[in-house]
Amino acid sequence: MVDLNTLLLFVPIALALNLTPGADMLFCLGQGANSGPRAGIAASFGIATGSFIHALAGGLGLAALIAANPIAFEVIRWAGVGYLLYLTFKAFTHPISALRPKNVDRSKSWQAWKDGVLVCLLNPKVAIFMLALVPQFVDPDRGSVLVQFLILGTVLNIGGTVINAFIGAFAGGIGGFLARNKSAARVLQYLTGFVFVGLAAKLAFDRRA
Repeated sequence: MVDLNTLLLFVPIALALNLTPGADMLFCLGQGANSGPRAGIAASFGIATGSFIHALAGGLGLAALIAANPIAFEVIRWAGVGYLLYLTFKAFTHPISALRPKNVDRSKSWQAWKDGVLVCLLNPKVAIFMLALVPQFVDPDRGSVLVQFLILGTVLNIGGTVINAFIGAFAGGIGGFLARNKSAARVLQYLTGFVFVGLAAKLAFDRRA
């Protein structure tokens, strides 16, 4: 089972990642803008379904990796630290105020859900996060690796679904708000970047003991 301290460290990382514009967010924004709030919300649940599939696949793969080669676990940890630093760079160099809806065809809720699943499964950001970062919060001594992975994946999913559903439901005003309030968007951008770099440092040094 995942302990409370691990969850308290994981949650801000997950939220910071969820707030970083990517293919999933732009897809929900586009569905909401072109097909209405229901399609935007349905798209967010499609993204969540795809994310859970990523978590299941990652958990199964990590469990097999630890059983076969425990040293590789440390390699994954440092790869995760490097990925956090990469996200820090992106957060400081890609302004959130530039967020624009992705061009998507008008679709019903069911189609928006199916397309959302596909968008998530093909999104390298989710795959890399699952493979490079989530394993750092898994402790083989605390029980099933797969169960821990799925718990952390669910935490990531909850935050992502809420944020993407909100964006999909209120797509009409979000782009305009960020465009008009560049100072607020910049604060969010810098806050996200500092969260990434701070947690990268913590993960790099705290786990040496």
